[in-house]
Amino acid sequence: MIRVTPHISLDESEIVETFIRASGPGGQNVNKVESAVQLRFDLAHSPSIPADVAQRLVTLAGRRLTNEGVLVISAQKFRTQERNRADALERLLDLIRQAAVRPVIRRATRPTLASKQRRLTAKKVRSGVKTLRQRRPGDE
Repeated sequence: MIRVTPHISLDESEIVETFIRASGPGGQNVNKVESAVQLRFDLAHSPSIPADVAQRLVTLAGRRLTNEGVLVISAQKFRTQERNRADALERLLDLIRQAAVRPVIRRATRPTLASKQRRLTAKKVRSGVKTLRQRRPGDE
């Protein structure tokens, strides 16, 4: 079991890793070694993720989510397979942690009387400054 948050844990069997050849620098090693990792997590059929977290995760995942509801994360930043595996898993866990945070509902508030008065006073001061800058006939 992989601990994501105090309330969410993932089973290792829910995560499927495939190894592919990475693009980019690395010399001849790139053509021989499959060091990039493609991590797949079936979000649509996962019993570990609560429904509200899954809903937020769908919006956070964006293009990384397939039509079947599978979250695909590719990692090829590092030259070793182990570091890419750890990077992909950490990115998945970070995504789930972000989705686990409930958004705070904004409640509309009204400005207080004192804040309205401060705003109007500031506007009068500013207006006075601008009035003093104006040219009057006969000032030249």
